[in-house]
Amino acid sequence: MTRNFIRAGTALALFFVSPFALAQTAPAPAPAAQVQDADPALWVVKDEDTTIYLFGTIHVLQPGLTWFDEAVKKAFDDSAEMVTEIGTMPDPAAVQPLVIKHAVSMTGPTLTERLPEDKRAAFAKAVAAAGIPAAAVDRFKPWFAASQLGLIALQKAGYDPTSGVEQKLSEAAKAANKPVSGLESLDEQFGFFNALSEEAQIQFLTESLDQLDNIGPEFAKMVAEWSEGDADGLAAIMNEALRSSPELSKMLLADRNARWAEWIDTRLDKPGVVFVAVGAGHLAGDDSVQTMLAKRKIKTQRIDY
Repeated sequence: MTRNFIRAGTALALFFVSPFALAQTAPAPAPAAQVQDADPALWVVKDEDTTIYLFGTIHVLQPGLTWFDEAVKKAFDDSAEMVTEIGTMPDPAAVQPLVIKHAVSMTGPTLTERLPEDKRAAFAKAVAAAGIPAAAVDRFKPWFAASQLGLIALQKAGYDPTSGVEQKLSEAAKAANKPVSGLESLDEQFGFFNALSEEAQIQFLTESLDQLDNIGPEFAKMVAEWSEGDADGLAAIMNEALRSSPELSKMLLADRNARWAEWIDTRLDKPGVVFVAVGAGHLAGDDSVQTMLAKRKIKTQRIDY
């Protein structure tokens, strides 16, 4: 179960954009790496006058991985607009009120007091390693502490949001004057996590703490599957990651993917070419966006390249 949840922590970088932590901690200096070519999976949904590309992203990557070329670049260039999970990344100043609204408990027991006694030492150690003031983290809600500790650990392993897919796509869209919109807001994303039960949030945090030191190697496996365009391999990792928490899986994947499939269904009624880029985890597995589209009798085609 522990192995499952530490993978769930790394999987957040496939599902969930978090500008708060990633804006606060500089990534560890990475050794000069040889440029490696990645060929991530790309799909298309179309009718007689509408084309919608579906591309799975990784929110943080190490430098030296090239992916914005070939079919992906052509699909982007051919599109009149881009749609991502939350559209244009909000300014950190705009994020702070959302953190206070959804992720902080200013009254009641501290987070340390809410944890099982046998997890408190590991929690204190993880907070110290992350370099976050302990008093501040102790007022975090469990889901937020888990996500921030995991994402900061990824940065310390050399993963950088400025090398992430969203950053590259946002820069390209700006250079091309391509409109960008979001499927949901950051307020909504934070709200989804905040709506998890206390039990699910505590489980998320405590089981992530058990193997936090392994987050870099575990995430590297996911990046490798993504780079090879192996959606089935990525799905297998994620199915294992989320098996121990049906509540988290439903919130992260099934519910959101169903809503996004509805958006795509509606968007097909309007002519044009759209490039949709969402976390790669949403385009793999039994509850993928493609599966939800199939339930609506909408065919999704993998683009070979």
